[in-house]
Amino acid sequence: MKMPDFDYHRPATLDEALHLLAGHAGEAKVLAGGQSLLPVMALRLSHPRHIVDIGRVPGLAVLEEDPAGDLRVGATVRHADVERSRTVAGRHPVLVAATGLIGHPAVRSRGTTCGSLAHADPAAELPALALAVDAQLVVRSVAGERVIAARDFFVSFLTTALQPDELLVEVRFPAAAAGLLGSIQEVSRRHGDFALVGVCCAVGLAGDGTVTSAGLSFFGVGATPVRAAEAEKQLVGQRLDDTVIEAVAHEVAGELEPGDDIHCSAAYRRHVAGRLTARALGDVRRQGGDS
Repeated sequence: MKMPDFDYHRPATLDEALHLLAGHAGEAKVLAGGQSLLPVMALRLSHPRHIVDIGRVPGLAVLEEDPAGDLRVGATVRHADVERSRTVAGRHPVLVAATGLIGHPAVRSRGTTCGSLAHADPAAELPALALAVDAQLVVRSVAGERVIAARDFFVSFLTTALQPDELLVEVRFPAAAAGLLGSIQEVSRRHGDFALVGVCCAVGLAGDGTVTSAGLSFFGVGATPVRAAEAEKQLVGQRLDDTVIEAVAHEVAGELEPGDDIHCSAAYRRHVAGRLTARALGDVRRQGGDS
């Protein structure tokens, strides 16, 4: 399909990029990997008059742990970079697992972590992961910098707290606390498709196997990724035996309120969300050494 006309800008610095966004606020879109932006433009679902390509802006390709142990992922870091990083694999394996579920290798070689978060597709893996682990998103404009918690970032379908003149420059995944384990599970029609239903699970286990913290975030079940707060409360203080896992899975199926669409019914999504929760918690239990 033919894209709408637009003016193309390739800033050489972050400051130049921010001034372009400020000067064309409301009429500009940021291009990093283009794996989300270009398809919606080709379908005429988005009609930006200006494209700001940040692909060659220095300083945005950071992928490292800071002194506090938080993982910093810059705006131009591609999915493939995350997937192949030894640092990420060693300290944030669920991020690697989630990234590996995105599209296909060709998509991951161009698409970016921050681009996926800024696009905010509610059926995507990374927004749900960011929500489950309480990630922090760093945005900048000519007015300065602000940090937005993941729980405040995703507003509605394909809509975030980003202002028209702001750029998501990096996401910070918190340092994994001792005993923090995770699992991501999803059901899709084909490998690489967006999920019909998915869950990202981040659970802290004490030495005796008791749950000390819990994050259960679901994708494909609403206009944004959704955390199951009551199910999380039900987990904390318990051991992950079969009875607890089934009780939490049942709570999830009752707590979520997905909608019907052409792909499946709300009842199907609730049922699958519960079963995926049980699968994810079982995976966490195995990681903790209790089969």
